[in-house]
Amino acid sequence: MSSQRIIAHLDLDTFFVSVELLNHPEYIGKPSFVGGRDRGVVTSASYEARAFGIRSGMPSRKALQLCPHAILLGWSRHEYSRYSRWVTQIIADKAPLFEKASIDEFYIDLTGMQKFFNPLQWTIDLRQQIMDETKLPISFGLASNKMMAKIATDEAKPCGYLHIPPGKEKEFLAPMKVSKIPGVGDHTYEVLKAMGIVTIKDISEKTQEELEERLGKWGTDLWFKSQGIHHGEVSSYHEAKSISSEYTFDENKTDRDFLHSELVRLTEKIAFELREDGKVAGCIAVKIRYSNFETVSRQTTISYTCADDEMIPVVKELFDKLYIKGEPVRLLGVRLSELTNEAIQTNLFNDLERKTGLYKAIDNVKNRFGKKIINRASSSKR
Repeated sequence: MSSQRIIAHLDLDTFFVSVELLNHPEYIGKPSFVGGRDRGVVTSASYEARAFGIRSGMPSRKALQLCPHAILLGWSRHEYSRYSRWVTQIIADKAPLFEKASIDEFYIDLTGMQKFFNPLQWTIDLRQQIMDETKLPISFGLASNKMMAKIATDEAKPCGYLHIPPGKEKEFLAPMKVSKIPGVGDHTYEVLKAMGIVTIKDISEKTQEELEERLGKWGTDLWFKSQGIHHGEVSSYHEAKSISSEYTFDENKTDRDFLHSELVRLTEKIAFELREDGKVAGCIAVKIRYSNFETVSRQTTISYTCADDEMIPVVKELFDKLYIKGEPVRLLGVRLSELTNEAIQTNLFNDLERKTGLYKAIDNVKNRFGKKIINRASSSKR
């Protein structure tokens, strides 16, 4: 049928480990993981390391206890951003509509394009191009909706692909454990197990009413998912292009320290909004409008982040390169772009636990008492 949806899900296998191994090929085939030392956590583990029970989110110390000969790889944050942009560009040049779900995960909507080519072969060719150009391993799933495509990708790993033909969704899901369904966490799993539900087939054999009685509205949603039904749309990567904030002064300003403090305030504001949306940004721009209404701007790419302490030095540097010393400024603005839905990225780098906890505490205070209740000492107060 021409109306049949065709969705591809692509996932770069062990992305963070793979990027590191490109610089350390002698470690290929050996148990290795990316993570911080001491109190750090595992960001990504090779399949060889996973065989020893090493998993993402596990303390690095525990990972080394499980596999003392595992290789602890360092951080190459700039490289992660570079490779992510590289893959994104390859997909953007080929795909009619795609969503960048995270730094290493993509959805492509190929609906309607079967009139012109074979969607499966097209995706196979795209996968091969990405591997040839970047040397990164990548898996994909092709199915009638986003959920099924993602599950297919997980089943295709490592470095493979899987196509679920339309009408075969329920049959494909039936023997799988309920934990394969996105959104089924430990609590839901225990509730389902108490109901005698272990496989997805067990869910599909229950009525919607039974599941809703135990799980509320989530029970109905779960029933539909067990049938392979999912209505999530592929959101164009270009829809949420940027987030910005700017301020027009009552009086023109020339004091550099004051202008810097205003930039700090604006950056704090949009970084908070970014974290609230569960996103990170890969590009920063500064805008200056002078008293004669001449407007200039300058931007630069950054390693993906949602932390304002990482953005502020870049914003100040952009301003200093752009600003004509002594010229009265009427307006200042800061814009973040190349936004990606990757809420966990703030947990992947640098002083992980401390920084993540700090921003979570700050954001909780702002949400409870107002955005202006807490600011950096270096930011202007409004």
